[in-house]
Amino acid sequence: MTQPDAQPLAGQTVLITGGARRLGAAMAQALHGVGANVVIHHRKSSAEAEALLRTLNARRAGTATMVQADLLDTAQLPELVAATLRAFGRLDILVNNASTFYATPVGEITLAKFDDLIGTNFRAPLFLAQAAAPELRRRHGLILNMVDIHGLRPLKQYPTYSAAKAALIMLTKSLARELAPEVRVNGIAPGPVMFPADLDIALQSQIIDKTLLKRSGNSQDIAKAAVYFATMAPFVTGQILAVDGGRSQGGV
Repeated sequence: MTQPDAQPLAGQTVLITGGARRLGAAMAQALHGVGANVVIHHRKSSAEAEALLRTLNARRAGTATMVQADLLDTAQLPELVAATLRAFGRLDILVNNASTFYATPVGEITLAKFDDLIGTNFRAPLFLAQAAAPELRRRHGLILNMVDIHGLRPLKQYPTYSAAKAALIMLTKSLARELAPEVRVNGIAPGPVMFPADLDIALQSQIIDKTLLKRSGNSQDIAKAAVYFATMAPFVTGQILAVDGGRSQGGV
């Protein structure tokens, strides 16, 4: 049985965008595991969201819910906050995790691809943070943005994605200033922790070889970083933590 002192987020509520799958689901599990109520946002992953919801509520009844929204429609973003408040009466932590990721080599960049990549990786976190800010100020809360090491050092053939994540990094630092002293704002920059299913094995090996630790990470490495910011970093804001095996220190 979990001891009370292992529940530092007891009574608090976390909203995670893209929380049904992959890194979002791992962070939902981890933050729920230290006591938080969890709101799982998804766009199309309803089956995965429902499965995660059942798992979390089986552990602690009535402590998780799910909400569907298209983050590219900024008019829907305030409703995510409103739905969270209806479910649990408060919002303490916003995790901007949802993301799109694909190549846009120069010559193949379209307005639709630009709007999608900028919209999910930068515009949605900005407007969702703005919608959540009044409640987060009241709760002395936290915004945690999932950025990317390629927002610091661009990835070849991914100029739009890299630029979007660079903008999110600057947004993280800017919001830390704007929302201080009540709200902390930090970012996690994953490296090779969960490769896309269709990524070539040889390319995966090349990427891993560029890390200082010569291995890939996993979703739990990111989840533990989220728990750190949420429970053990009350004097940390405006920071980007690279969880990348040292890849950002070498060639990317």
